[in-house]
Amino acid sequence: MKNTPLSPRPLSHPSDAPRRVLTAAQLRAHGVPAAEVSAQSRAGGPWQQLLPGVYLLHRGAPTSDERLRAALLYTGRRPAPADAPGFGDSMITGLAALALYRFTAAPPLPSLDRIDVLVPRTRRLRTAGFVRIVRASHELPVPREVTSLPVAPVARALADAVAQLTDPHTVRRLLTEAVREGHCEPATVVRELSHARLLSRPHVVDAVDSLLAEGRALAEERLYEMVREHELPDPLWNVDLRLPGGPHLGGVDAYWPGHAVAVELDTRAPRQDDDAMWSEYTRKREYLERLGVTVVHITPRKLRDAMEQQAIVVRTALMAAEDRAPAAYVVVLPR
Repeated sequence: MKNTPLSPRPLSHPSDAPRRVLTAAQLRAHGVPAAEVSAQSRAGGPWQQLLPGVYLLHRGAPTSDERLRAALLYTGRRPAPADAPGFGDSMITGLAALALYRFTAAPPLPSLDRIDVLVPRTRRLRTAGFVRIVRASHELPVPREVTSLPVAPVARALADAVAQLTDPHTVRRLLTEAVREGHCEPATVVRELSHARLLSRPHVVDAVDSLLAEGRALAEERLYEMVREHELPDPLWNVDLRLPGGPHLGGVDAYWPGHAVAVELDTRAPRQDDDAMWSEYTRKREYLERLGVTVVHITPRKLRDAMEQQAIVVRTALMAAEDRAPAAYVVVLPR
């Protein structure tokens, strides 16, 4: 039996990494009975058992890719066809996922003692070996494919990583890198942290404050870029608006006084006071528009993904000013 080929090529062929990690069900489908699997996996044998029901078809330490595949096979729905990956709806998450996304603040894959795998909350699985089971509290996110493996979206992977971290510096670096490198927007990260009930941890709250400041700065840079690259008239930047001798109307990120057009970046994060903050946004916008000031709300994501369209929206508002009744006079002050 030891010399019986199990596939068109030997399963330990170095260029055939997925075939070097198989489940007991997949081996049976290849014609290898349980007794033979047990014999091959004994101490000193040519194979080894990496996880319950998952085997590595060579001796020596598994590669990072083999550990990842073994983790997914262990958590995937079984039995699987002989040539199917058998990953089911499980996906890599946490620090391992961030390493796959090439986060410089995440430890490299070979240094990780544990690989987190996200599974549906109804799955009956236990943490085993180097695999830590993370159950989804709600619906599973749609995974991304990285190196041919299903990986949780960055924001979800961040939340699962932060849940296991106590070092404030590492948490801050991971969150900041996610935004600075364009992996996701701050609001998306904060939403995942909130769903994971992590915003009660002081070191996470501090990191979120830094994250929001980072996201705000990046959004402002993109707004400057939009005005410059799309040749919009230069506005007054970061100003407060007031009625002469009257109340404070609120701050805006850009204002064209000759056109009575304002741009406000919507950098709200989903927190407990989100409804109150949105009510404040709405009241300010309605008040300014009653005075004849057009307010254009732009989100950081729209600036990043559809800058040209946002520039068209602002240009249209500036052009429409010629057909509007003159706005009330407002005082413009530095913010």
